[in-house]
Amino acid sequence: MNDSHSGQGTVRPEIADLRECDDFLAQNPDIRFVQIFWTNQSGVPRGKNLLRRDLRPIYEYGRFLPGTMGGLDITGEDVEESGLVWSDGDADRLGRPVPGTLTRAPWLGPDYAQVMLTMYELDGTRCNFDPRHVLQGVVDRFKEFKLTPVIACEMEFFLVDREPAPQGGKQPPIGPVTNHRQHDIQVYGLRELDDFSPFFRDVYAAGDQVGLPLESSISEYAQGQMELGLRHRPDAVRACDDAILYKRLVKGVAVQHGFEATFMAKPHNDIAGSGMHLHVSLADEKGTNAFGSDDPEGSELLRFAVGGMMAMLEDSMAVFAPNANSYRRFRANSYAPVAPTWGVNNRTVSFRVPAGPAHTRHVEHRVCGADANPYLAVAALLSGIHYGLTHRLNPGPAVVGNGYAHAQESGSKLPTNWFAALDLFEKSERMKDYFGPRFHHVFTAVKRAEQDRFFSRVTELDYAWYLRNA
Repeated sequence: MNDSHSGQGTVRPEIADLRECDDFLAQNPDIRFVQIFWTNQSGVPRGKNLLRRDLRPIYEYGRFLPGTMGGLDITGEDVEESGLVWSDGDADRLGRPVPGTLTRAPWLGPDYAQVMLTMYELDGTRCNFDPRHVLQGVVDRFKEFKLTPVIACEMEFFLVDREPAPQGGKQPPIGPVTNHRQHDIQVYGLRELDDFSPFFRDVYAAGDQVGLPLESSISEYAQGQMELGLRHRPDAVRACDDAILYKRLVKGVAVQHGFEATFMAKPHNDIAGSGMHLHVSLADEKGTNAFGSDDPEGSELLRFAVGGMMAMLEDSMAVFAPNANSYRRFRANSYAPVAPTWGVNNRTVSFRVPAGPAHTRHVEHRVCGADANPYLAVAALLSGIHYGLTHRLNPGPAVVGNGYAHAQESGSKLPTNWFAALDLFEKSERMKDYFGPRFHHVFTAVKRAEQDRFFSRVTELDYAWYLRNA
């Protein structure tokens, strides 16, 4: 996170103004197509391709979209149990444009634009199954403390060749500069960045057009694993908009270069998975960082926040690790946490207080996989912080040294079973309170359906283990 971490920004209007549309069209006369999209609880953008002439009516009134989009699983299949399919009559909702998200989309073509939508009922009220509105509802609770969450999302991803590896599975693509395929880890390796410099140049160029606050890029702790930073925002919803736009951009630019980018949590055996590290602090009414302190452990408020995140970690795990594959990431000595622990300048814990000057003090939440929905992950994180501030929860002593060894010695651990995590979420009255009863039901129903569908499939591993041996 950047040193100038604290501060307050101008609150954006909830729905984009018509002038934004008119100005964009006037400044971009070559745009012929516009892709509109909305992101449901599974984190998959869904929408339509429109012609230029169809854009202005969206800003004037909105775009009707089927409410079933909120009740789809990650494969796009209906989940009737969500209450948003047949029992709801497949009724339309109204998609309205999100301010600041009408931009060019160069990875789609030189004459393409995009705009993000958020969902409303036909009477103008917020759709309570829209993850953006779930997050906004949690953010609004901080008004009682006169504090503003400051958020940055930091997501790792893998570059993947379209051709499978000779032994099966996925492999890194051949670097376009040297024609070298990476076979060793080379964390922070500059040659690995150099090999893909055309890709990164296009990512940064597209990021400028989209208005993303991209920062540094690094080669991570696995073959083909990369990360680009996003600058923090004193607007949690906008920070998550950035994360969604970032994922679309990175995937789109990768396809342009002949390979894929994946944010799945664990695409390879025996090497590290991809996390979404969430950086958070709280700004007071003057824009000062309320977590700031000369104490490396931060202010009393920071410790209450960590105490709350620890207290609600089990309740939230189904959000931080939403898919079957998510749980393959949590292994000791893998840079993914395995227990509800915190520490200072320590990457072996779940909640890390990074080193830095007093005014930059913040928490890095390291539990999330890169496959988590950013809106929901931040909503769960902030729910924990709000809960910790409300109840003034003490997180206990910070872990010093090896957090993996500490977890083993103490016997504490995260819920690393998909079914157990969803059971905890479903039974949690706290999550139902923070996320709202309807969204709590929709999320649970969709994930229950996904679990049933996932485990009803016979895989190659079934054949390898059981075909001859059973």
